[in-house]
Amino acid sequence: MKIQWLGHSAFYISTDNHNLVIDPFMRDNPSCPLDPEDLEVDVICVTHGHNDHFGDTIELAQKNKALVVCNHEHSLYLTQLGLETTGMNMGGTIEAAGIKITMVNSIHSADMDFLDNTRPGGSSCGYILQLENGRKIYHAGDTGIFGDMKTVIKDIYQPDIALIPIGDRYTMGIREASIAAQWLEPEVIIPMHYNTFPPIEQDAHHFQELVEKSTETKVAVLKPGETYQE
Repeated sequence: MKIQWLGHSAFYISTDNHNLVIDPFMRDNPSCPLDPEDLEVDVICVTHGHNDHFGDTIELAQKNKALVVCNHEHSLYLTQLGLETTGMNMGGTIEAAGIKITMVNSIHSADMDFLDNTRPGGSSCGYILQLENGRKIYHAGDTGIFGDMKTVIKDIYQPDIALIPIGDRYTMGIREASIAAQWLEPEVIIPMHYNTFPPIEQDAHHFQELVEKSTETKVAVLKPGETYQE
């Protein structure tokens, strides 16, 4: 299993059999080293409708004939474009390309501002991905810290790997994210949603130091394009 960080909150997850991308903000992402045509994708997961997360979803879905997993409101819109979608809502689980995908809560605004005329986009979300080997990855989406991390997500889903934002201003900052690490207790955290733009510049190694001093969790600080592999 490989988890490649594409910068911001975009991740490309590869298993022996399938490829999945989360929040594929690529062409307009100044930190992303790849273009959408560089990826082969079976499934695309979208956490919410802000352009820096929805990104190149439509192009990737059309090129790869990929399934788009998203909330109900996004699904209605994308179906009108002729794309294959599976709409979900909080707490629901589907299986796609051998991966069990559960939609979980996040705390964030969520209108579809990738459109010329912004329109309501339902709720933002995170995802729990259970791979074929049983490993569980938690992508928190854009979010502040919230109590479900300590109870629902930790106690019920027990993620092995957590992808969580540290950028502050629009999401958790380093202080809150380090507390979230104590609540979630994953084996590994990969920080995301930082250093893409000046308002979210952060020192990920400071976050790593805080987490590894206070928990048994290891923090994998990646550069855009780098891969965490098991």
